[in-house]
Amino acid sequence: MGSFKDVVGHKDILKYISSAVENNRVSHAYILNGERGSGKRMLANLFATTLLCESGNSEPCGKCHSCRQAESGNHPDIIRVTHEKPNSISVDDIRVQINGDIQVKPYNGKYKIYIVPDADMMTVQAQNALLKTIEEPPAYAVILLLTENANSLLPTICSRCVMLKLRNIKDQLVKRYLMEQLQVPDYKADVCTAFAQGNIGKAAMLAGSEHFNEIKDEAVLLKNIDTMELGDLVKAVKRISAYKIEITDYLDILMIWYRDVLIYKATMNIDRLIFGEEIDSIRERAKKSSYEGIETILDGLEKAKARLKANVNFELTMELLLLTIKEN
Repeated sequence: MGSFKDVVGHKDILKYISSAVENNRVSHAYILNGERGSGKRMLANLFATTLLCESGNSEPCGKCHSCRQAESGNHPDIIRVTHEKPNSISVDDIRVQINGDIQVKPYNGKYKIYIVPDADMMTVQAQNALLKTIEEPPAYAVILLLTENANSLLPTICSRCVMLKLRNIKDQLVKRYLMEQLQVPDYKADVCTAFAQGNIGKAAMLAGSEHFNEIKDEAVLLKNIDTMELGDLVKAVKRISAYKIEITDYLDILMIWYRDVLIYKATMNIDRLIFGEEIDSIRERAKKSSYEGIETILDGLEKAKARLKANVNFELTMELLLLTIKEN
């Protein structure tokens, strides 16, 4: 779990947490909103640990019994809400794990904290059940809702919570973290940093992925898509299917490649390219594609990510994307 000094970026949120604890102005409900890998769980855990730390300081000491319990994931006053269904949190999940438990006073500390990962997966019924608790919570209760898209929550819930938005981290901080903390080589750190777009969790995930080179090579393979027949495209979709769990990561790498094409076409500057070793292919693609065509491809990649997130058929989404790339 670490301490405040281990957090890269998010200094505004850490400052808020410290101030709220120090001045005894802790709200009963928070929304931590940020994309996957942005650090929501880490910050929620640090917030909870700080609230329960026996030192009473504005950040956890890491040494007391409460901090050690929190570090091990076994603190009785930190409840992490789980759900059996992969894509939704049901009304029963909320009723049993929060509403039915919240009247029981804390075992050890001043607070009892409920952390709800993937809170934007709550059904409308689940949100309405939670709303009643948020409206009249016990004084010791703190509810932390972790979301990728806070707009999917009911406006009545958002209006009763303090919103903490996790912002993108500067690229130089991400790269330094990869190289100094994870010992990632310079070139690989460049690719991972560009791919992450300010999300240190995504950068670390890609850097540590055993499929890193495969995903990168598979994405770059599509540089020859204009010479591929329909049957080749279908085979490409089947190969891409092997990375279904990491498909948005695959699309992000593909997006970096086409951004390189756009940058080279506009500036002829090789130094600004992430895939510098692919300069011959990038130069050739820049000659063949118009600015509008490259923009259409980048837009198609964003649309594909949105469709996959909305659970549109995987094969259909990828076929439409590949045809868009081929046509442009």
